[in-house]
Amino acid sequence: MPNVAADFNGLHIAALESRRADDMARLITRHGGVAHVSASMREVPIDPNREAIDFAYRVMTGQISTMILTTGVGFRYFLKAIERHLDQQRFLDSLSDIVTICRGPKPAAAMKEVGLTPTYRVGEPNTWRELLQTIDSNVSIANQNVGLQEYGVTNASLVAGLEARGATVEPVRVYGWEYPEDTGPLETNVQALAAGRRDVLLLTSAHQVVNLLRMAEQLKLTEPLRQGLQGTVIASIGPTTTQMAHECELHVDLEPSYPKMGHLVVETAAQSQSLVANKRRIKPLTPHQSKHVNPHPSNDSLFMKACRSEPTERTPVWLMRQAGRYMAEYREVRAKQSFLDLCANPKLCSEVMCTAVDRLGVDAAIIFSDLLPILVPMGFDLEFVKGDGPVIHNPVRVAADVNRVKSLERPDELGFVYETVRQTRADLPASIPLIGFAGAPFTLASYAIEGGGSRQYSNTKRLMHADNRAWSDLMDKLSDAITIYLNHQIAAGAQCVQLFDSWAGCLSPADYTTFVLPWMKRIIAGIDPSVPVINFATGNPELLPLLRGDRRTVVGVDWRIPLDTAWQRIGHDCAVQGNLDPSVLLADPDLIRGAVDQLLGSVGNRPGHIFNLGHGVLKETPVEHAIALVESVKDLSQRP
Repeated sequence: MPNVAADFNGLHIAALESRRADDMARLITRHGGVAHVSASMREVPIDPNREAIDFAYRVMTGQISTMILTTGVGFRYFLKAIERHLDQQRFLDSLSDIVTICRGPKPAAAMKEVGLTPTYRVGEPNTWRELLQTIDSNVSIANQNVGLQEYGVTNASLVAGLEARGATVEPVRVYGWEYPEDTGPLETNVQALAAGRRDVLLLTSAHQVVNLLRMAEQLKLTEPLRQGLQGTVIASIGPTTTQMAHECELHVDLEPSYPKMGHLVVETAAQSQSLVANKRRIKPLTPHQSKHVNPHPSNDSLFMKACRSEPTERTPVWLMRQAGRYMAEYREVRAKQSFLDLCANPKLCSEVMCTAVDRLGVDAAIIFSDLLPILVPMGFDLEFVKGDGPVIHNPVRVAADVNRVKSLERPDELGFVYETVRQTRADLPASIPLIGFAGAPFTLASYAIEGGGSRQYSNTKRLMHADNRAWSDLMDKLSDAITIYLNHQIAAGAQCVQLFDSWAGCLSPADYTTFVLPWMKRIIAGIDPSVPVINFATGNPELLPLLRGDRRTVVGVDWRIPLDTAWQRIGHDCAVQGNLDPSVLLADPDLIRGAVDQLLGSVGNRPGHIFNLGHGVLKETPVEHAIALVESVKDLSQRP
């Protein structure tokens, strides 16, 4: 059990635990919370289960080559469903002759009870992504019949991943998750969550999410519940439950260090005050403010459809740094003022971006600004030095330095950025969506610590590893500021926002998971849910699966990995952006067209692809070559 001071201090805590409801209530009460525990489900065997019996015969007659077991209790129910209808030992012998894959320790333990050992066991955190990675590393399922013992609800992402690898998937549903016999307490919790009368929601099973939303639908409270949960801290016991929440478009704020009920309650209690305060302060826009109510005309654009993974008649295209030094029009404007002065002039910012959009013929615009101005109202002395780029004259290096970093208490100090959004939105054609952006917290932290550019990030990593409290405090302040900043851009007229993590590539996946991912999840959860979020990190393709965010998140991919490989790692249920090497634009137009054709061909006609470079346009790029790129994408991606 974590050794931390843990006290809910009278917060109202909802939990949906069924089997150990009394234990959950005692834990919440012991740690100072007002417990509202309502059973949300009960396991119900399907009897008689003709589907399971027929499937068992197919295993025994050699028609199934691979069997995936997702839960221990499910495997036991499966055996119980077939025991009276066929020779169970013959079935077990047949099962031992084929490839068996257990999603984690529980189905493996259930197999051991009947004398079987799985061929492969999926590693932690045991989600469907790790399951697919296990298959990719160990077994080919192309043109094979794969049995899938399901949870009780179909995991569409897993089925799609198996089918993408050429398998014919044969799901076997062995038990269902029904409501508890007394649904009154669950109804009360749903009503209270919808009304904003619960401070924290504790989730201990993926199926609780499903039944929570089913009950809300039954009570005609689906939208009120979703709105209420935007201001409620949601804590999930582990990755599988979190994944289900994300697939249902619920934003998880915390996972414990170990997936046990005690750890969940204690660690949530320890962080509850700051999490609740943060959630209330940066709560996304209310329904009457949301773009879903009055969608912008660009909502049906190619770009926005691709963000939502909807089919499009061709692939949309835009370029990072599409208004920049490679354009004569930009150089002319830039010559008359400093870079910071230009960023602070909304009319000129709009002019350079709209000129680029018009000249290139792209399908989206991004506001002209920079990653770093957000640091100025937080107390940093920022200067752009000719030849050296951005320099921060008062970097943070130790805990005392972090203490002087201000929260973004007055977001209006960045009003020139919001005015740039409004001006650019007004000047653009209505059909062109506008993208706002911010630096991601790790990249901003690195600038703040290093004081400028870096190759080794030694100061950043020293603080990150040596002083966890100081690092967390800095990331908290930056993440809150970024969330507020992006929501103000959305309110000013942005249809999409992008997070740039230009320096995250210096991190291993383990360090990213520990020192960055919790704050990225917090930011994405806090951004107005009516807009897509593009999450773009450069330098390390191993980070890609960690960038998925929620269902409206688009993963930006740099050029260091083939896009089809990247998409497979990310998951084909997620939209992607990228990823032509910017240096290709230095070659002649014929070569550019060939590279575009090759990249488009690698991903086929799968919906959800936004064509972009793997980084910004290089300053040496002839503008005609950028135009040739856009024209090639438009020409070669046309669909009948």
